Amino acid sequence: MVNEISRKPITLHEAKEMLTGIDVETADQIQKRALDYVSKFAKFPGAEARSLVEKLVKEAGLTEYQAIEVVNVMPKTREELRTFTVGWRQLAPTETLDKILQILATAKVEAKA
Repeated sequence: MVNEISRKPITLHEAKEMLTGIDVETADQIQKRALDYVSKFAKFPGAEARSLVEKLVKEAGLTEYQAIEVVNVMPKTREELRTFTVGWRQLAPTETLDKILQILATAKVEAKA
């Protein structure tokens, strides 16, 4: 019987939770570098990040992949956010960008509380 590997996009925050369970002494170089990276850049617990992704999909109309990209970087301005929309090859209306930024700002405030 062949085991199938499934692929699912995850946030840096979820990756951090997965990688913190590894034994650093026995980890290979790639695992160590990945753990170092996510430790520096992941700011939320994985469940909160996933909830934020779902909120962006539902309320801002992003795809899961787009929402994960945004959550991983947490842009603060329209200009930073437009950088993503260029990569997605779509022009997002200013109202949509503002909605995304509002959702991200709310998440940052809630994370600090």
